[in-house]
Amino acid sequence: MTVIHHHINGEARGAAERTGDVFDPATGRVQAQVAFASTAEVDEAIAVAKAALPAWRATSLIKRADVFFRLRHLLVDRTDELAAIITAEHGKVLSDAKGEISRGIENVEFAAGLVHLLKGEHAEQVSRGVDVHSVKQPVGVVAAITPFNFPVMVPLWMTASAIACGNTVVLKPSEKDPSASLFLAKLFEEAGLPAGVLNVVHGDKVAVDALLDSPDVRAVSFVGSTPIAKSIYSRAAENGKRVQALGGAKNHMVVMPDADLDSAADAAVSAAYGSAGERCMAVSVLVAVGDDVADALVEKVASRIQGLKIGAGTDAASEMGPLITREHRDKVASYVTGAAAEGAEVVVDGTTQQFEGDGFFIGVSLVDRVAPGMKVYDDEIFGPVLSVVRVKTYDEAVELMNSSPFANGTAVFTRDGGTARQFEFDIEVGMVGVNVPIPVPVGAFSFGGWRNSLFGDSHIYGPESIHFYTRSKVVTTRWPDPSESQISLGFPSNH
Repeated sequence: MTVIHHHINGEARGAAERTGDVFDPATGRVQAQVAFASTAEVDEAIAVAKAALPAWRATSLIKRADVFFRLRHLLVDRTDELAAIITAEHGKVLSDAKGEISRGIENVEFAAGLVHLLKGEHAEQVSRGVDVHSVKQPVGVVAAITPFNFPVMVPLWMTASAIACGNTVVLKPSEKDPSASLFLAKLFEEAGLPAGVLNVVHGDKVAVDALLDSPDVRAVSFVGSTPIAKSIYSRAAENGKRVQALGGAKNHMVVMPDADLDSAADAAVSAAYGSAGERCMAVSVLVAVGDDVADALVEKVASRIQGLKIGAGTDAASEMGPLITREHRDKVASYVTGAAAEGAEVVVDGTTQQFEGDGFFIGVSLVDRVAPGMKVYDDEIFGPVLSVVRVKTYDEAVELMNSSPFANGTAVFTRDGGTARQFEFDIEVGMVGVNVPIPVPVGAFSFGGWRNSLFGDSHIYGPESIHFYTRSKVVTTRWPDPSESQISLGFPSNH
């Protein structure tokens, strides 16, 4: 059976003393083994990244930018090949995989503007004969720990910005779908990135802990569930590292009485069930303002999901693929089967849908009359389950969302500009959509939530990533005439 190894210093490495199974989610069969890195192997990758740092930091900004221009073209040219790798190990349909790649390319394009992004500032004559300027310098070796649900997009969110800023990277992708990261690392090197600047190690907690504990790793980026994000933030911060740890979500979509309900229903179905709900920006809670709105929405959503085509991601007719593992599928199903006992109404039960073969498929579910305190509401399910919460007023909808421990993304559907503006003002959530169900910002902005959806103070990609992956240094300069030299024990003054 194929063994997927680490990528260290431009070469395949790894003893593969411990391995994990890599499944084809559409068939349920093991298609490869992935090597789990030991602490020593992670330390080797860190040492290689550290050794590559001085030369990469010294590389001119123009030459760095050239890498990203070439990488962008390679990603476009190899999209079909890369999408097939994503689908084979994750299960999402090919069109969705291609969409993921295109959103990752956005950050490559952003990083290609590094000459502008890394400019400092200058002020002359702050005092007589004294000038001040600031520079942005790389933090050093960076760890990037990425989730299974976006095996290309999220690694590009992290690595592109980090490398553009002059850092070197050790990437630890999800062990569930590791091959896409290896493909990216080789594309980077084909684009001109020197070996050792981007290294990939696979594994479990052993590998992660080695990254968090290494004194040579200066910054850690993470995307995953809230409990793990909190743990990584705490451990890395305790070890003196700069940390951005993005956690889970429970994204609410509010539908006002004046909204176009057909458009809202289309958006809810797309945002709730796309990629089988395995998106941190998926809409998992539909908040209907008024029973009339709720009744109409439930009917419209239910009618739309009956015809969804669920099957292998390689089938062009498929609109939704399988979940990532059998265990995850069973966990998602448990939320639906337990909802009625909690007082909710299961309108469409996707757990009863039958599929041929042993793939990790599940049907889509719609659960009405959900309320806080129910597990189907409180937990991040990360599957194709849409809950409907009924509220009477706009204020009740806002209070509901602002009381949630999660605050990643939200949306409001309305035709009233005043309502939309007030929602933007009132809502305590990091990313807001107005008639946009999945408000993932374009690459020139930054992505991140509030509260338990983000640990650390920096959002990912875009301008905030430049701040995260650099340290600012301020230089005060004076070139006095020797005749002006004197001794003064007073506190320096700029006046």
